Amino acid sequence: MSDSKSKPRRAGIPRMALEAAMTPAASDPVRRAMWLDALEQQLRPCIPPALSPHCRLANVAGERIVFLVDSPVWKAKLRLAAPELLNAARSIGLTVTEVTVKITTAPLQAGRPARSTEKPVSEVARKALAAALASLTQPPSLDRGTTPGSHRDGEEDNP
Repeated sequence: MSDSKSKPRRAGIPRMALEAAMTPAASDPVRRAMWLDALEQQLRPCIPPALSPHCRLANVAGERIVFLVDSPVWKAKLRLAAPELLNAARSIGLTVTEVTVKITTAPLQAGRPARSTEKPVSEVARKALAAALASLTQPPSLDRGTTPGSHRDGEEDNP
C-alpha cells in the first residue's frame, strides 16, 4: 500500500461559481476576461451608435487591439472609427498602435433573445384560416343540384 493520503473534503457551504473560478489555479483567464469586459465598457462610448450592436472587443495583444464584427460592412465602418478608438485606448493607459477587425459568424450579443417581428394571429384570422383550409380539404358537394353552367331539371339558359 502507498503512504499517500487523499485530501480531506472540506465540509461547509459550497462556494459560489465566481469564487471557485477566482482560485489561484484558475484566476488568470477569468481575471483577463473581466479586464477585457471592463475595457470594452470604457471603449464602447467611442464606437458609433449604429455600429455598437455589431461589434465587440475580443482581445488586446501587444500593441494591437482586436475587435469582432458580424459582417464585412461593419468591419469597414469600424476601421473608419479606428483613430478615435486608438486615442480612447491610449487615454485609459493602453499602449496600442493598431486596430485589427475580424469577422465572425457567431452572434455577438450572447444572452439577449432575438426580437421577434411576428405578431400573434387574431381569433378572427385563425377562424378564417381554418375555414379556408376546410374548404380546400372537402370535395365540392354535388347534392346542391348544379354544376357551373348548368341548371336543375334540364332547364336551359334563355337569353
